[in-house]
Amino acid sequence: MAKPIRPAVAPLLPVTIPRGGIRYAPGIKAGRWIFATGHKGTADYVSGMAPAVLRPGLPSWESSRHRREADRIFANLGQVLEAGGGDFRGVVRVDQYFTDYRAVPPYHGARRAALKDHIPPSTSILQPRLLLAGQAIEMQMIAVTPGKGMRVRHIAHRQHAIHASSGYSLALTAGDFVFIAGRLADALTLTDGLAPEARLPAGHLWKGVPVKLETEFVIKQKIAPALAAAGSSLADVVKCQVYLRDPADFAPFNEVWRAHFPRRPPATTLIPMATPGLAIDSGRVEINAIALRSAGRTRGRAVDAGVMPAWAGYSQAVRAGDLLFLSGLLAIDRNGLIAAARTDPAQPYFGSSIQAQMQHLLANAEKICRAAGTSLANVVRIQQFHTDLAEFYPAWQVWQQHLPGQHLPFSAVEVPFLPVPGCTVQLDLWVYVPQGKNSED
Repeated sequence: MAKPIRPAVAPLLPVTIPRGGIRYAPGIKAGRWIFATGHKGTADYVSGMAPAVLRPGLPSWESSRHRREADRIFANLGQVLEAGGGDFRGVVRVDQYFTDYRAVPPYHGARRAALKDHIPPSTSILQPRLLLAGQAIEMQMIAVTPGKGMRVRHIAHRQHAIHASSGYSLALTAGDFVFIAGRLADALTLTDGLAPEARLPAGHLWKGVPVKLETEFVIKQKIAPALAAAGSSLADVVKCQVYLRDPADFAPFNEVWRAHFPRRPPATTLIPMATPGLAIDSGRVEINAIALRSAGRTRGRAVDAGVMPAWAGYSQAVRAGDLLFLSGLLAIDRNGLIAAARTDPAQPYFGSSIQAQMQHLLANAEKICRAAGTSLANVVRIQQFHTDLAEFYPAWQVWQQHLPGQHLPFSAVEVPFLPVPGCTVQLDLWVYVPQGKNSED
């Protein structure tokens, strides 16, 4: 293995979890950015969920368990921001996973208490399981530190309503970056579930494909207008996360997606979710996005390292200034799951499929990073989507082989399936690109 490269990023409040010796970074400082990934209702990061959150003897004495969990998470995020030289006014995006829809309203209350009137673009998704016993909420956050050229500005769109209980911004700009909230195909007025344009005609089974109708509506009626209001466009999108609930929806979704991004597709990760998985129980897709201002200096550049993307026509990664966004990584080749990760029926207990997958994924990630002028050692956000969280620890061991001794900003979430037979983990990675004299921005 090559000699480790010294990271250009700094862990914030790093801890080592005694069980398994897992090195976790609650935050990462990377130039002007602060990333907080994988946050849970823990008091010390090393002992599981905080007893004051769970409190089985008095579960609802002064508040709900979910509200206590969310309050604990925001207290931890505040500490990370302070350690990185920032505060809640610099938060530009939050993402939440829930195992129980009943946790969402208490979470919104805690978020409002912590962020006041500054609630950035947000994405909330239901998933089957999280890492800790008793955990119902997992949160990721991105923030910027105060400084020239990175003023945070909320963008309103008068035709698009946001429910008062959540109150997040549809779009927000920070420097040349534009952050777009997770959008689904609900009616613009919030009064009628899925928009009429995103539904099949009543009584018809094949007058359109539901996920195509919803995707077209989200792109044309939700994302494109929000980008325009922020001085951006679909051509300027650099990163998207797409949540889908049905294995049969991936191919028709991609037909629509490729049609809207014919030149340089954004780095895109397709993530399975629970059913239901969205605020509207009949919804099939939700999409969030990061873009660049059309008039800004920072431009997106596709990165080609010769790595097979998870889906035909996808960019392997897109570099945007000092950030590198990778598309979702699966351990596949032209025959599906790589041979090294397949179980040998004659020797079913020899080898580890998850570790073979991770070795392949991290080797490919490093190739992409090198082609973009950085290293995997500068990873600022790791999201692992497992079909079985029992595979988290052997997956983490492979990380430590590649980045020995480094505290990692990871989140691990269980998803109901992955769309390639045999694949049991997908990675979504964001990496910092140190800026030199040939800086793009």
